[in-house]
Amino acid sequence: MLKGALLAVGLILLVFGIVWGIRHLLGIFALLIFDGTHQQVYQLPLFLWIFDVVAIFYCLAGTTLIREVREVFHAVDRSLEEGRKQVARIVGRDTSELSAQEVRTAALETLAENLSDGVIAPLFWLAIGGVPAMVTYKMVNTLDSMIGYRTERYKDFGCWAAHIDDVANYIPARLTALLMLIAAGKPQLLGFVWRNGRNHASPNSGYPEAALAGILNSRFGGPHYYFGELFDKPYIGENARELTTADMQKAVRINRTAEVLAIVIITVIYCL
Repeated sequence: MLKGALLAVGLILLVFGIVWGIRHLLGIFALLIFDGTHQQVYQLPLFLWIFDVVAIFYCLAGTTLIREVREVFHAVDRSLEEGRKQVARIVGRDTSELSAQEVRTAALETLAENLSDGVIAPLFWLAIGGVPAMVTYKMVNTLDSMIGYRTERYKDFGCWAAHIDDVANYIPARLTALLMLIAAGKPQLLGFVWRNGRNHASPNSGYPEAALAGILNSRFGGPHYYFGELFDKPYIGENARELTTADMQKAVRINRTAEVLAIVIITVIYCL
């Protein structure tokens, strides 16, 4: 456990220090360039703007996952085996025995969770602490996805990474669920999300999943195999109906709209 704690905390602090240091050096470099003008510089220098834009671009991961989810639905429509192989690209569970319904469900669960982890949470931390905080959050999330599992192998070594990620995502996950309900025009599902969001091993992932399950009137969750171990997860929602390509398309629209809402909110915060 100690080694895992040192690794997680050390890498997180290192990433924050590196990003903060690069931005600080770029600021000093810009002042040296413009010092000869004897004029006060009131805006970020060009190189710092470029660095921030590139960092923000690479920290936001919405488009790629949407493309992968679309491919999962198209693949499983062609054949179950192709669908299993495609969904294995975006989930950590064992996909070799999944049914067509479970393949589609896994893809939509990942889509909802990624909206929080890949878009809303990075934007949230950008608003809180700028680019250094945003990039540091991505390090936190990456560590959790690599070692933050409750399996025999990782439950001690990765527990610090998992707990840090839980803290970092606590507000963003719930904010994501709220934005999804607003995007769908279904704020009346707040009670459903509150009740079902807790039906998950993660203290956070269940909330965006519950929001999407409620919007689609479907059921997520249930038992799954991870690294050969069975995890008996509770269900999120009650309607175990068959998911379709139309459901995927609706979920993608909700994701896109929620992303736009988040960007508008962040822009307003910066303007104020």
